[in-house]
Amino acid sequence: MRHDKVGSVMTADVVRAEYGTPFKEVARLLAAHRISGLPVVDEDDKVIGVLSETDLLTHRAAAPDPYEPDHHARLAGLIPGARRQAAKNNARTAGGLMTAPPVTVHADDTVVQAARTMARKHVDRLPVLDEEDRLVGIVTRGDLLRGFLRPDEEIRREVIDEVLVRSLWLAPRGVEVSVTEGVVTLTGDMERKSDTEIAVAMTRRIDGVVDVVAHLTHRLDDAHLRPDDRAPRGVTEDWLRRL
Repeated sequence: MRHDKVGSVMTADVVRAEYGTPFKEVARLLAAHRISGLPVVDEDDKVIGVLSETDLLTHRAAAPDPYEPDHHARLAGLIPGARRQAAKNNARTAGGLMTAPPVTVHADDTVVQAARTMARKHVDRLPVLDEEDRLVGIVTRGDLLRGFLRPDEEIRREVIDEVLVRSLWLAPRGVEVSVTEGVVTLTGDMERKSDTEIAVAMTRRIDGVVDVVAHLTHRLDDAHLRPDDRAPRGVTEDWLRRL
């Protein structure tokens, strides 16, 4: 099935900072390029951290208040992690301000993997690395959403060709497939219950599919059979093990 790789949707021209890049230069880079964050790299182009507008604003917000009682600062020093945060608040370069370790993806990862990483780590962008873990791009939430712009007819052809014909060995017209605004509807009669489950699961994984509506019937309920008794065929064997 078609799964876009991160390398095909990323931005290759990456705005970056080095460990010693001054605070003001980082702010200038973010403003000049109208971006909200950037990766920090070492001399070998390896990503060592990420830096965002939030990091810069936190730094500014932490500036000493001449009207704040001194005991507040002393109490803050007793809080776990306060010393580390204080060092970050007093930093003057990208290396001191950045968040580390960075959350990254590789160019060969799928957009689905990247999207899951973003959701799990609650980040809006990911530095993209090559096989040697060097920075080659940046991918944002907007980049990953491009897959949902695939035309309905293109999605429909993939469901028929890759799921029904090549994977389940069905005749092209064995199951009716319609796609509207990314929602795939499968209608028809299939031999086994496991075939219907595989058809739905594989269709959900196609890039651009928003949802799957299944109006599928089956002639044989093989749910009670062991995987070895289901006589799997082709690539469906691996899918049967997952169900």
